[in-house]
Amino acid sequence: MTSSSMDWIRTGRQRRHRRWLFVTGTLSALAFLLSCAMLLLGNTIYPIPDVVRVLAGEQIDGASFAIEVIRLPRLLAGFFAGFAFGIAGNTFQTMLRNPLANPNVIGITAGSSAAAVFCIVVLQTSGAIVSAASIAAGLATVLLIYVLAKGSSFSIGRLILIGIGIQAMLNALISYLLLIGDEQDLPAAFRWLSGSLNGSQLHELPPLILSVLLLAPVIVALGKHLSILELGEQAAVSVGVNADMVRIALIVSSVVMIAIATAVTGPIAFVSFLAGPIAKRLVGSGFSNAIPAGLVGVCLVLAADLIGQFAFETRYPVGIITGILGAPYLIFLLIRMNKRGEL
Repeated sequence: MTSSSMDWIRTGRQRRHRRWLFVTGTLSALAFLLSCAMLLLGNTIYPIPDVVRVLAGEQIDGASFAIEVIRLPRLLAGFFAGFAFGIAGNTFQTMLRNPLANPNVIGITAGSSAAAVFCIVVLQTSGAIVSAASIAAGLATVLLIYVLAKGSSFSIGRLILIGIGIQAMLNALISYLLLIGDEQDLPAAFRWLSGSLNGSQLHELPPLILSVLLLAPVIVALGKHLSILELGEQAAVSVGVNADMVRIALIVSSVVMIAIATAVTGPIAFVSFLAGPIAKRLVGSGFSNAIPAGLVGVCLVLAADLIGQFAFETRYPVGIITGILGAPYLIFLLIRMNKRGEL
């Protein structure tokens, strides 16, 4: 290879790296601005100095309760749940080489939701029990889908179809549980199913925060192997990548984050579906878009929550706003894939 070719490759890589840094920095700045808006805005708009003083531990009448009890937990839940949904959804889409292969579509979120609704409606429990059941059900669902899709050889198409079928069954189970549930339990179940940051409390957030801080670096560290898996099973094996082990590590990390995030906020619609494609379009090829996808998830959740709170006369849960944003994209994607013969 000539020196001019090496220079051309090096220049291209540097250009792509600068683009990655710019996009990641811009998304981080946008996430920071949205976080500030979450703390500042509400029935009462507090000045920035008062917010800073409250966060520093000073007690201010009215402001301390609004910021520490209502707005800060809401912000942290949206921030970390958005990052979890974004990076996990991108991981599934990249690993399985299909934009439809995300937790919302292939039934993983439905598994967590069914367990949570069962705990709320039938067992009439909340808090830690709902979270634990949601996590266990999410892991059990993905294990079942993976085992059924494995067969003699792993098939992406088979996994997606099995996942869609399991999702349909779990959604039917959720509907049945809602039909037989007591009336006093249904509002909590419906509010949870819609995906909402309302009622977030600080003591519920440590599992979500820890899962993102511990497992997101695992996904980022496996980013090179994830890129190789995107090329296909044979390409991964030919360069010495243990495809099954890498896939299991990525799946477990992603599912645990999704299950915990779902337990805290409910299944916020389409965030895991939208974050990856948006990040990929912004970053381009050549570098992992795991972190940008997580930041896109943060921006989607926080922006949708602000829109749901302040853009209409009636306040809407964040999941309704993200659903309105995501549904047209899903229809567009299905039409495009059908034209390409991918369905």
